[in-house]
Amino acid sequence: MTTFWIFIALVVLIGLIMIWVPHFRQTKLLQAEESGVRRQTNLELFAERLTILEKELHDELLDQVEFEALKKELEINLLQDMSQKGDDSLDVEIKSKTALWPAFMTLCLLAVSGYLYQHLGAYNELANPPQASNPHQGMDPAQIMSQRVQMMEAKVQAQPDDSQAWYSLGHAYISANQYDKAIAAFDRVMELVGTQAELLGPKATALYYKANQQMSPAIQAVIDQSLALDPQDPSTLLLVGMDAFFTADYKKAINAWQMILDSDRDDVDRTALMNAIESANMRLSEDSGSMPDDTNNKPAITSNAKTVAIEVSISPELADKVAATDTVFIFARATQGAKVPLAATKISASSLPATITLDDSTSMGGDVTLSSVQEVEIIAVLSKNGSVKPQSGDLKGTIKAIKVGGNAALTLDTLVQ
Repeated sequence: MTTFWIFIALVVLIGLIMIWVPHFRQTKLLQAEESGVRRQTNLELFAERLTILEKELHDELLDQVEFEALKKELEINLLQDMSQKGDDSLDVEIKSKTALWPAFMTLCLLAVSGYLYQHLGAYNELANPPQASNPHQGMDPAQIMSQRVQMMEAKVQAQPDDSQAWYSLGHAYISANQYDKAIAAFDRVMELVGTQAELLGPKATALYYKANQQMSPAIQAVIDQSLALDPQDPSTLLLVGMDAFFTADYKKAINAWQMILDSDRDDVDRTALMNAIESANMRLSEDSGSMPDDTNNKPAITSNAKTVAIEVSISPELADKVAATDTVFIFARATQGAKVPLAATKISASSLPATITLDDSTSMGGDVTLSSVQEVEIIAVLSKNGSVKPQSGDLKGTIKAIKVGGNAALTLDTLVQ
């Protein structure tokens, strides 16, 4: 920045020199010309007056003594006039008049330079410097994630054999819901470093989300391969526990998450795992395996800054499809980033219509909780066989987006084919 301002000062200085140096030269020349004209005039006047005196002497109007005296007086006056530098008032007038133009040009130079810099230069950046402490200011989460992915993609393009860069890019793709690219990224890492459980686990997770959180033989095969290499791989066990929780196999979920805690690994969120195990234990110990029913003693929808209240009902057109033994699963997941369930509960279909509340006490475990996001998507599934995964004959309803702390009504109005 200092070099930049020095350059600007030099440019302005050169411009001022080009304006003022010619002015001073011209003033000096005019003064010299004026001095020459004055000398010539004085000489001509002296010659004219001397001629007159000589004529008067010849006509005997003056005697020799008078002639010599007057001639001497003329010579003295001539010497005095020749020794004078000129009329000071005239010099001041000339200078004051000729200095107006270069002064005007100087003001124009400074004004034009400032105007051009303000409109074409970096004046706005200097006047309003960017906030270096928050480079993502004004960006929403999706834009931040997109920027992060682009930076990682540029890095792997520059260093295609950097396995760690590919590994980080794979996880970024999962967060950005780009599951096919995530799978390809983890495959690339395995090409570079070989097949390892810590790579198979994230790949299985990407496959699971791509399949809309439904387990398949292909995904199970990847999970089995990972656990065969490392029975305590946290990424794989997290996936096993989450899927078991969704299918109401709470004992399996607890065992999977407990194995991660028992491994004493430092790269896992132990608090989130303990909360998830506590939530699964609560559901496991409830009568008839039901999740907490929040409909009792809640005649109206409530609202809290960290909860979502949902009034669940069945479409009149599909009311004949519902049996008292059916189970309704309700869960929330983030609208931005990975479509990970943040909170879930279930109630008996016989209690509908009902109002349920989702909060951190109904958390699914993991790093992200309901209270940590601003907006969620609500999905409800009325299951005929007790599975959270929609199957033929089940009913389904969704709320595309609701602010955390708000409330809404959800209607089971879609028959799964």
